Amino acid sequence: MIDRLELQTTLDALLQPDRFKDYCPNGLQVEGRQRVRKIVSGVTASRALIEAAIAEGADTILVHHGLFWRGHDGRVTGWMRQRLGLLLAHDINLFAYHLPLDAHPEFGNNVQLGLRMGWQASGRFGEQDLGCLGATDDADAQTLAQRVEAALGRSVTLVNGKGGPIRRVAWCTGGAQGYFEAAIAAGADAFITGEISEPQFHLARECGVAFLACGHHATERYGAPALAAHVALQFGLDHQFIDIDNPA
Repeated sequence: MIDRLELQTTLDALLQPDRFKDYCPNGLQVEGRQRVRKIVSGVTASRALIEAAIAEGADTILVHHGLFWRGHDGRVTGWMRQRLGLLLAHDINLFAYHLPLDAHPEFGNNVQLGLRMGWQASGRFGEQDLGCLGATDDADAQTLAQRVEAALGRSVTLVNGKGGPIRRVAWCTGGAQGYFEAAIAAGADAFITGEISEPQFHLARECGVAFLACGHHATERYGAPALAAHVALQFGLDHQFIDIDNPA
């Protein structure tokens, strides 16, 4: 058991949120109990995750996608009222780290996805250096897609590009389809992210770089539990990762 402020200070020191230009508040978003015993980690602070954390007796939730985003309606009604109401009624702390968790060199979503695929991040690309570059050895994009599907447990959307061997892979988890041109400029043979928008299909075909859209949620399942497990071990806390299924 530790003080909430000590946990907050530790997380902020690890992730250094002040280094990032983000469109959400990073760190403690909802204040709950002062003493922390059990952390539940998850991808998104959905009502389902909050209810599951309550059922497991957690006093703290740590996620990648928090409650508050720039441009959202600030009124506490509907789904926001329901989520906040549960957190406040059960005195639960909510910590959320967005871009700082994507970028962290040890616990970040990108590095953690690379670990599951056997890729070592040897370079960075894109805005705020969020994307990772690494070497791979796949016969073609279809072979790479099959390996990703096996690792993530879900199908992917593949645009083949020019075909041929994949030797240099670029990846950036979540909704990073806008990083595709930066990945092309960095010399990637294939780009992996969570989502694909209409223009990327044509870019992949015309530029010859394969594009794999593997699911926003699926690619970002690994950072929050890795971070929570680290601080739980450091302070002797209980930790449980709860994966709320999401096909998007």
